[in-house]
Amino acid sequence: MRSTITERGQTVIPAAIRRQFHLNPADRLEWVSDKGTIRVVPVRANPVDAFRGQGLGGSTQRLLAARRADLARE
Repeated sequence: MRSTITERGQTVIPAAIRRQFHLNPADRLEWVSDKGTIRVVPVRANPVDAFRGQGLGGSTQRLLAARRADLARE
C-alpha cells in the first residue's frame, strides 16, 4: 500500500491498515528512524490498550504453575 505526502507533510493511513490495527482518531503514531528505514508504531490513547496483546499469553497458567512449584519445594 502507498500513500502520498502533501506539501504540508501530511499523509493518509490506508483504510485497510486502520482496520487491521484498529486505529482511531485519538490514537497517535510514533515515527522511528531505523537503519535507513522508517517504522510507524501506533501509540494508543488508552495505556492499557497499548499493552493488550503484547504478552506471550497464558500468564495466569504460568503464574499458577510457578506457585505450585514453590509449594512443592517448601
